[in-house]
Amino acid sequence: MAGVWILADNRDRTLELLNVAAGLAEKLDTKVAAFLWNDSQLAEDYIAHGADEVLILPSLEEDQPLEAYIPTIVEEALRQDPDIFLVAATARGKEMAARIAGRLNTGLCSGCTALQFDETGKKLIMERLVFGGAAVQTVTCLTRPQMATIAPRTFAPAVPLGDRTGQVRELAAGLPGLVRIVDRKPKAKQSGDVSDAKVLICVGRGLEKEEDLALVRELANVLGGELACTRPIAEELHWLPEETYIGLSGQKVKPDIYIGVGISGQIQHVTGIRDARLICAINRDENAAIFEVSDYGIVGDLYSVLPELTREFKRALGAGKE
Repeated sequence: MAGVWILADNRDRTLELLNVAAGLAEKLDTKVAAFLWNDSQLAEDYIAHGADEVLILPSLEEDQPLEAYIPTIVEEALRQDPDIFLVAATARGKEMAARIAGRLNTGLCSGCTALQFDETGKKLIMERLVFGGAAVQTVTCLTRPQMATIAPRTFAPAVPLGDRTGQVRELAAGLPGLVRIVDRKPKAKQSGDVSDAKVLICVGRGLEKEEDLALVRELANVLGGELACTRPIAEELHWLPEETYIGLSGQKVKPDIYIGVGISGQIQHVTGIRDARLICAINRDENAAIFEVSDYGIVGDLYSVLPELTREFKRALGAGKE
């Protein structure tokens, strides 16, 4: 049985993959199958959103990591021979996709940013960024299944398709893996999820000291947004958590509004914001590269511009509530 398979960590990512998978399955005249590992009650929800089959992965023992599902997934793939296998490019998804592709002896387009389908050759034409985001590479996979990891929010989520029926099938448990979990210590998050934020205020090296983050945070609070940063702010200066930095090796975001504060606009950072609906920038250097990709720009000292901008937003939003 051929088909288009998808694997994601959660419902939101699954619905995004279901959207693109449904279109590919229609062109291939085949079915869509979605793996489900954390909530069997979502099976009917996935069917309503486009899945023809939901494959429920068996429960794991408490000391087993989710990567222990890989042998079960590989065994099912060897039996069913899917045409295409799409995996959400989360931290866990990317690791699992690489291991699955290795065991299936097939190719994998990691970090895929766009998909097209060649109906003549029945092949996926996949794109991903290379050379720090300065170029786009086109990739095709000559083996089965054709695999790709898809960054979150690359595609809009699928919508319910009315009365649909599908098959729900529980997969048999495989042998326990050799890796054991001896302890779990959740990492405390110091901020919201920038990948899902509608409004992002992003700070760069133009900020002189950590205490000045209060200026940026105030604007973010007024707009109901999240605070993000460039890589040096998180990894070199440690002013903000690593999960908040945006760029080629960090988060890829798709907010409705992005405001860059004191950001030069290097290609490694711009790669992470290219899908933002509206890009605004504040920089005292009128030749800063960030202005080349901005819809709106303010040339000025951020220490003068930010307080004034915050006051104006407060006034405008306050008037809107009256």
